[in-house]
Amino acid sequence: MPELPEVETVRRGLEPSMAGRVIDRLEVRRPNLRFPFPKGFARKVSGQKVTSLSRRAKYLLIHLESGHVLLSHLGMSGRFTICPPDGVENVPGVFTHQASTAAPDGTGKHDHVVFHMEGGTRIVYSDHRRFGYMDLIAEDALAQSKHLVGLGPEPNGNEFSATGLADALRGKKTPIKSALLDQRVVAGLGNIYVCEALYRARISPKRTAATIAGKGPKPPLRAERLAPIIRDVINEAIEAGGSTLRDYAQADGELGYFQHSFQIYGREGEACLTKGCTARVARIVQSGRSSFYCPSCQR
Repeated sequence: MPELPEVETVRRGLEPSMAGRVIDRLEVRRPNLRFPFPKGFARKVSGQKVTSLSRRAKYLLIHLESGHVLLSHLGMSGRFTICPPDGVENVPGVFTHQASTAAPDGTGKHDHVVFHMEGGTRIVYSDHRRFGYMDLIAEDALAQSKHLVGLGPEPNGNEFSATGLADALRGKKTPIKSALLDQRVVAGLGNIYVCEALYRARISPKRTAATIAGKGPKPPLRAERLAPIIRDVINEAIEAGGSTLRDYAQADGELGYFQHSFQIYGREGEACLTKGCTARVARIVQSGRSSFYCPSCQR
């Protein structure tokens, strides 16, 4: 499932083709994805100018001049692809997907939503599993919407800190791995990047979350170490364009590259990369997700 770095990469890729431009027509080719589209969805979006694109946690937010926000979640296999106007191979300053027989073009059976932009560019949302979804929400109601209410701080934002992380974890008896996947603790973290952060911080995914928080007002060393590492992992993944494991691709059709930098995720049975460590990477299942860790280095 695309995590925060993948969604942020998609946002950056779409921005040159959408921000400041009018959606001439929104074509919705089926009544629902994971959930039904809002009533009058295509009509309310068609003709609207996109004022900006933003992201909250794993949600892409397309802000419209009408005062509404089109919220999109990619689910497990959702993908946006930019198709240049017919007969145009490159648009200066804009990421565009080079046509190929495998590229979504708005006519395939899994191409469910097409943004027909002014000038002829098409933004195609395809999703063969249909676990993604879209909603249309008034800007002033966005923060309290069912999608965003209660979300924790962004891991690469100014509100995220060791003190805040310790406060959010205090008293939790769940494993730290499970606690970090709770979107109320930190928004946007997923399985891959939690595994990577815990390995770099030398913290076992089995350790109880409360032990990271400590008991006093000052965050203990583990929280002081973990918070900046989470931030670094997320920022590195964004700069690498996210991680491509199965379905994810950037808006221009390129794949993410952070999977080539994995230090622990998906490396079960391989040697630990810590200098001097002779242990092998282990895998356990926590809350239905695979946790990869070094039983020697991570305590």
